[in-house]
Amino acid sequence: MEMPKATEEEKERFRRLVPDHPDVVVKPMFGNLGAFVNGNMFAGLFGSTIGVKLSREDKEVLESSERTVPFGPAERPMGGYTGLPEVWNEEGDGDDTRARAWTGKALDYVATLPPKEPKARAPRASGTAAR
Repeated sequence: MEMPKATEEEKERFRRLVPDHPDVVVKPMFGNLGAFVNGNMFAGLFGSTIGVKLSREDKEVLESSERTVPFGPAERPMGGYTGLPEVWNEEGDGDDTRARAWTGKALDYVATLPPKEPKARAPRASGTAAR
């Protein structure tokens, strides 16, 4: 499975499009970025593609009105996420405004979901062998 890496320019654009909200955390994920609220990802960057997790109604509106793309690896796109139209990457400020609006809708939706519980860490081996 090929894992494209976002360029620094793509990462900076993603950060600009993510809503400025005190509960939002943007962190690296496999050479790309994810935007989280309450431990749940609401937007992600995979190469140059921005994916958003929307309510069923908003997902239907976006997918029926725009040329959206799958989000994630071609062999295994991430279920529940919609990739924003690739053409929005090239068209400038007007499309950044639309992308910002959809990432805002994703934040609003995902913020209503139960917080994700942190995974328990597996105990570490002590590093010394029993004698």
